[in-house]
Amino acid sequence: MIRKYVVFVFCLLGLMPAYAQQSGDSAMYAFVNHLIGEMTLDEKIGQLNLLTSDMAITGPTMRKAYMDDIKAGRCGGIFNAFGPNYVRRLQQLAVDSSRLHIPLLFGFDVIHGHKTIFPIPLAMACSWDTAAIAHAARLAATEAAADGLNWVFSPMVDIARDPRWGRVAEGAGEDPYLGSLIARAFVKGYQGNSLDDSLSVMACVKHYALYGAVEAGREYNVVDMSRRRMFEDYLPPYRAAVEAGVGSVMSAFNEINGIPATANSWLLTDLLRRQWHFKGFVVTDYDAIPELINHGIAADTTAASKLAFQAGAEMDMQGLAYVHTLKTLVQEGQISEDAIDQAVRDVLIAKYKLGLFQDPFNRINEARAEREIMSPDKLTFVREMARKSIVLLKNDRQLLPLKKTGTIAVIGPLANDPRDMIGCWSGAGDWHKAVSILQGIREAVGNRAKVLYALGANIIDDTAMLRQLNAFGADIHPSPLSPQQLIREAVATARKADVVILCLGESAGMSGEAASRADIHIPEPQRDLLKAVYATGKPIVLVLSNGRPLVLTWEHAHIPAILETWFLGTEAGHAIADVLFGDYNPSGKITMSFPYAIGQIPVYYNHKNTGRPGNPEVKWTSRYLDIPNDPLYPFGYGLSYTHFSYSPLHLDKKVLMPGDVLHVQVQVTNDGQYDGTETVQLYIRDLVADVTQPVKQLKAFQQVFLKKGESKTVTFRLTADDLRIYDKQMHYRYEPGPFEVFVGGNSRDVQAASFELK
Repeated sequence: MIRKYVVFVFCLLGLMPAYAQQSGDSAMYAFVNHLIGEMTLDEKIGQLNLLTSDMAITGPTMRKAYMDDIKAGRCGGIFNAFGPNYVRRLQQLAVDSSRLHIPLLFGFDVIHGHKTIFPIPLAMACSWDTAAIAHAARLAATEAAADGLNWVFSPMVDIARDPRWGRVAEGAGEDPYLGSLIARAFVKGYQGNSLDDSLSVMACVKHYALYGAVEAGREYNVVDMSRRRMFEDYLPPYRAAVEAGVGSVMSAFNEINGIPATANSWLLTDLLRRQWHFKGFVVTDYDAIPELINHGIAADTTAASKLAFQAGAEMDMQGLAYVHTLKTLVQEGQISEDAIDQAVRDVLIAKYKLGLFQDPFNRINEARAEREIMSPDKLTFVREMARKSIVLLKNDRQLLPLKKTGTIAVIGPLANDPRDMIGCWSGAGDWHKAVSILQGIREAVGNRAKVLYALGANIIDDTAMLRQLNAFGADIHPSPLSPQQLIREAVATARKADVVILCLGESAGMSGEAASRADIHIPEPQRDLLKAVYATGKPIVLVLSNGRPLVLTWEHAHIPAILETWFLGTEAGHAIADVLFGDYNPSGKITMSFPYAIGQIPVYYNHKNTGRPGNPEVKWTSRYLDIPNDPLYPFGYGLSYTHFSYSPLHLDKKVLMPGDVLHVQVQVTNDGQYDGTETVQLYIRDLVADVTQPVKQLKAFQQVFLKKGESKTVTFRLTADDLRIYDKQMHYRYEPGPFEVFVGGNSRDVQAASFELK
């Protein structure tokens, strides 16, 4: 190794002036500004170039042209590269061979864990446990950093109300308040108390902005939205991440009201930097700059680069647009070198904060990787997080929890399927180490019960979809048996059992990026299986594995017990067995409404009332002729093996004055047979305002553990600040007037009271 530390190199070259004795931000800015002064224009532009290593395809190797770029200082970061040995080689190349020895960023899609895979983010959101989510992010950061990474492309904080969109799996659901809390939790977990801590990684909030509102739920589609809806519903989680100190922001693929996000100066500069005071850097999504040509706002790559750069997109992810065009744009006077300097400054400051100029190898340690990756403490917490994420949707006649006796039939294409348990966007996760549902059940019951197994159906039989999924790595292999043979075998197995656990849903590849579905029922061959087993008359527990809310109207009407388990990660099978057999009482609450029918979509709890609110008894109202307006399962819904009852609300005052506090109290009683945790939710409604308001808005929640027979009083605090709205002029303020407050176990089943804000 020629030189180990970049700071040491600068001292040798005489590039470390007196500011080395300074401390804090002044030293950082002085260091970075001095370094920029030493850089050529090509080297500056190189810092704005983010390249992939193609690791998933070729293993730990880089294209020769990219290796040459690293040596020449034409690369600011690498993504899709991890592993201490591989990362060390690439970092060594940058700090030893490039003229100014500037270290690289190493980024990766650590969406719900690195190698130890946590539940998908939508599932973790259903825990409503922001402290646990922050800890999950912290463990993911520790593991990713031990594997050589210093930057993660997470959290995804897009509000989503259309479950057809595959990327709902990566977010927190439909609510801006809860979504904002979860955004903060992820950022704090990844970044810790200091970015230069070798256990921390820089977070990247995405997809900025409004990506969850793509038309028809179709990936990469357009978004057309009023400023009011942006600020009220979709922008809050991004802002929360910025306020939490997120180090980077990723621009979205979608256009917004005719301007693609990657070239949207209002979004990337006016709002993000001038109004929200974001201090990090903006990276594009994959190849997004050249795609401005497809959008139809740029004639060629040069024009696309100019639009994106001037809008505020600073680092080009794999588009290779900036390295080929920015120099010419500067030489022609279309972009100033000062503007290039500012973008480079933002990237170099991120590297400085990560401690890379002090030690570019500060996260690269083979022994640490051996110790940290998939360590017992991580696996233990993954199992705990997975249990918290499970939602009990139905439990007629207390079929659950099951006894660990008798004969149990475990049937379905997702029963013995560790591959799909880790879900979409599982990155570096090794599905071979995941626990299947069947394995978890067998280990839970041991020799106390007889466990039978049958495949029953393929996940899908649609040849075209199967070919498409496998082309993108789904690795689905249908059984050689015919659908009829599979069902006959499953029915015969069910008839031998006392209870049937049917494991149905989606494959991991059916949600996530580029995985929109127009039909979000359980796939047809699995529905055929479900109906055939139902016809046996055996009691059925339906265990769902999926990355989005599904339409479950038939299932809800016919199946006595339904458990929504999402994709729970490495310890999925153990966590599901814990809940099935009552070793853990489910406490999850859904954060995205389950539609009654596809035709309702988008359906969400915090909708407006309209001038003719829906009334099934009156024709001339906002309603459907053939189905209810309401979702099948509303936001915040989730059952327990016990039962919680709520007293009427008590308000300590009927009039709230600005500067005062309104205390809202409710007594919650566990009047069932099991100890359990309830998430007590508080909603408000502004009854008369300058502009129309939602019928309910989540404003607070508390989780309370109650032993059977125990009661506790839960107290919420409301102030005038909690009641602020965007008025006609888009000023964020509170207005005097009447309000309703609601408290309950979900957004539908609530106790109500009223008060007035003076």
